Amino acid sequence: MSQQPAEVPVQNAQPSVGSIAAHRPHAMSAAVSGLDPDIDADLDAYEGEAEGAELPQGRFLDRERSWLAFNERVLELAEDSTTPLLERANFLAIFASNLDEFFMVRVAGLKRRIATGVATRSASGLQPREVLELIWNRSRELMARHAACFQQDVAPALADEGIHLIRWPELTEKEQARLFTLFRQQIFPVLTPLAVDPAHPFPYISGLSLNLAVVVRNPVSGHRHFARVKVPPLLSRFLEASPQRYVPLEDVIAAHLEELFPGMEVLAHHMFRVTRNEDLEVEEDDAENLLQALEKELLRRRFGPPVRLEVEESIDPYVLDLLVRELKISESEVYPLPGPLDLTGLFGIVSLDRPELKYPKFIAGTHRDLAEVESASAPDIFAALRERDVLLHHPYDSFSTSVQAFLEQAAADPDVLAIKQTLYRTSGKSPIVDALIDAAESGKQVLVLVEIKARFDEQANIKWARKLEEAGCHVVYGLVGLKTHCKLSLVVRQEGDTLRRYSHVGTGNYHPKTARLYEDLGLLTADPQVGADLSDLFNRLSGYSRRETYRRLLVAPKSLRDGLVARVDKEIVHHRAGRPPTSASRSTRWSTRRSSTPSTVRPRPVCRSTSGSAGSARSGRTYRACPRT
Repeated sequence: MSQQPAEVPVQNAQPSVGSIAAHRPHAMSAAVSGLDPDIDADLDAYEGEAEGAELPQGRFLDRERSWLAFNERVLELAEDSTTPLLERANFLAIFASNLDEFFMVRVAGLKRRIATGVATRSASGLQPREVLELIWNRSRELMARHAACFQQDVAPALADEGIHLIRWPELTEKEQARLFTLFRQQIFPVLTPLAVDPAHPFPYISGLSLNLAVVVRNPVSGHRHFARVKVPPLLSRFLEASPQRYVPLEDVIAAHLEELFPGMEVLAHHMFRVTRNEDLEVEEDDAENLLQALEKELLRRRFGPPVRLEVEESIDPYVLDLLVRELKISESEVYPLPGPLDLTGLFGIVSLDRPELKYPKFIAGTHRDLAEVESASAPDIFAALRERDVLLHHPYDSFSTSVQAFLEQAAADPDVLAIKQTLYRTSGKSPIVDALIDAAESGKQVLVLVEIKARFDEQANIKWARKLEEAGCHVVYGLVGLKTHCKLSLVVRQEGDTLRRYSHVGTGNYHPKTARLYEDLGLLTADPQVGADLSDLFNRLSGYSRRETYRRLLVAPKSLRDGLVARVDKEIVHHRAGRPPTSASRSTRWSTRRSSTPSTVRPRPVCRSTSGSAGSARSGRTYRACPRT
């Protein structure tokens, strides 16, 4: 090999909101490293000076306020008139989806900790109730901007381009007649109106479902009644009334409520939407079987308490009071908005074949060290790695011709004896999983660590785990109390009389689709020390080991943070003679080194930069996308 690998961070788990509040490290991460031991004496002298430094006030950002600021930047891309039009609609949908998950997890977790009395003052100095009030006020402002951007800017601009997002009264008679036929044939049969009266209790409202609150009157008795109609989530959110003219599904249902309540007078209807607590609470220490415990918790997730109620701003006060009372939600958690609600439905409009309204497509290239210039055959990745390390920069370097090809070649190579792999997220039809199954079926030893606690991918990962087990793979779920966030692959290959280990260490998921969008780094290497470290780390993840130090890897929660801080210190020492550190940098250094609880001071990156996506690469902007990580 021509050179040593660079220092590449590798995360193996990230702290949850709960772990930060409880001051417990909930992370296990790693990095390829090589610190010079000769600077220890200088570091000790510097540490002595830092001991007496005064800690600066306000040195930590509030975690929830920071997240809302991130999502505001997503909204700003939608508000930017220089962003291609359908991309603006896409950012509106992303903003809405991000905020849904924020309420389902972060707000829900904060409310739960307040209710149980375990919430403590945050590192930013705010009390839990102050953070909650901040969230309510700031999210209300952002949601109002979001709705205004769609109503006043994006929707009219789409209409100018021939894509009309209209409401029922704007349809022609011919279009209404066509949609009535569609309603009778494909929508009416799946609708279930639910009455509310002494014989019919208030129905359960599922999280993120779109609903019509309907007020009807019995013409004989004159009594008014309330009913709820759920908008079927499996039907298209926007229905095409005629070419390039779309109307919300709920408008079509609302226009035909007489069909659902024959003989009754429909007095009013209002749209509403509930967001529920969907944060998982798996007590791993007490769970005999983590897989079974998680499956049980996934069933409970559907019935979490409400944390947000979105309603049309024209809603009748009587109906709103009924919803608030029955859902047991506070007025602070009610968000009146102009319709239509739930703009995640814009994802369907974004998929229209209008390339002139989108970012130009970006085609990734094969890394030059893996490309065969004079041959159409696939490159021999193992031969390439014996010559040099390959640092990949996705999405510019193709994932399919590098990482994916690495694992596919390993699965097909008769000289490969074993493959060890972590999976955090992957695609619906995953070539990585297919390669691992092929390897196991061909007799190779295959170990797969499937992180079944990956947020909102839990069900999919349980499915992958079972499929891999059925194929003969050894499947494990990581360490109790930690979320395994490592992105690692290890291939053991027989080469003559020796065994050689080939490794991949990366920052992204093994997900071919998101690898074309998100900006990530990955290292392919045959370095013996990195391979030996990965062997030790996988043994720790799959068996019993108390190893905390490695040759080239920094592994959280024990050594990653201190290792990174030590490298910062090393740079300070190198520049100390010409430019001494300021008191602020000394005090920051002191507070970081002394703390024994990394999760309380190390900010958690909620998202990673996707400036490498096709669109943002062209626009010169960086969009930090929140994976439905």
